[in-house]
Amino acid sequence: MLGDVMDDVFKALADAGRRRLLDSLNTRDGQTLRELCGELAMARQSVSKHLAVLEAANLVTTVKRGREKLHYLNAEPINAIADRWIRRYDRERVRALADLKTALEETPMGEPSFVYTTYISTTPERLWQALTDPAFTRRYWGAIFATDWKPGSPMSWEVDGLRLDDPAQTVVEAEPYRRLSYTWHVFTPAFGEKFGLDAEWIARADAERRSTVTFEIEEAGSLVKLTVVHDGFDPGSLVLEAVSGGWPHILSSLKTLLETSEPLPQP
Repeated sequence: MLGDVMDDVFKALADAGRRRLLDSLNTRDGQTLRELCGELAMARQSVSKHLAVLEAANLVTTVKRGREKLHYLNAEPINAIADRWIRRYDRERVRALADLKTALEETPMGEPSFVYTTYISTTPERLWQALTDPAFTRRYWGAIFATDWKPGSPMSWEVDGLRLDDPAQTVVEAEPYRRLSYTWHVFTPAFGEKFGLDAEWIARADAERRSTVTFEIEEAGSLVKLTVVHDGFDPGSLVLEAVSGGWPHILSSLKTLLETSEPLPQP
C-alpha cells in the first residue's frame, strides 16, 4: 500500500506543470480552478488534468464553498512517507523530500484555514467512534471531550489532565458517520502554564475569534476518506500557525491507531 502511494506521489511531482500548481497553492492556498488558470497562464483543460493527478496522489484536496471548489495543499502523503519509511534511513539523503514536507505544512497565505485529507483502512462507524469516544481520543490526542454530541450542546475539553470549560465551546454539527464539527477550545493562563506558552501568546490567542474544526467522513472503496477543515481564523492567526503544526501528527496517530491498534509516540 505504501509503495503504491509513494509511486503516485513521485509520478505527480515529476511534471513541471504540476509542481507549478503546488507552488501556486503554497503561496496562496484555497484557490479556485479559475484563479489557478489565471495565476499560471495555463489552459483550463490542462489545469484540470494536472489537478486530477494531484488529487489522485492526495497532494491536493478540495473543499466546496457554495458553487465554488477551493483547492488546498495536502501534506498527508509526505507525512506518511516520512513517518513510515524515511525515518529508517539517513535524513541527509532525503533532504529534498523533507523540504517539500515542510513547504506543504507551512501556514497558507490565502484564505486562513487548515485543510488535510487522509485515507484510513477502517469503517465510518469505527472512525466516528475514534473521533468522539474518550477511550480513543485519549490515546492518539491526549484529549477527551465531555458532551452529548448534539448540535448546540456545550463541550468540556480535558487536555493532558487540564479541564477547559467555556460557553462558546459547542458542538456545531453532528451527523454520525458522516460529519462532525465543533468550536475550538479557549486559551487560558492555566493552558499556557501547562504547555509552556508565555502570557503574551496566550493573551493574543485568546483575543482571536473562535475557530471551528470540521471532520468530513466518506467511504472510498475499502478505505475511509477523512477530510479535516479547521477554519474561521483571523488573518495572521497565531492559533492557525499552532494547529497547522499539530494536526498532522494527531491525524497520523489517529490513522496508525485505527490500522495497527497503536498510536504514534508523542512528539
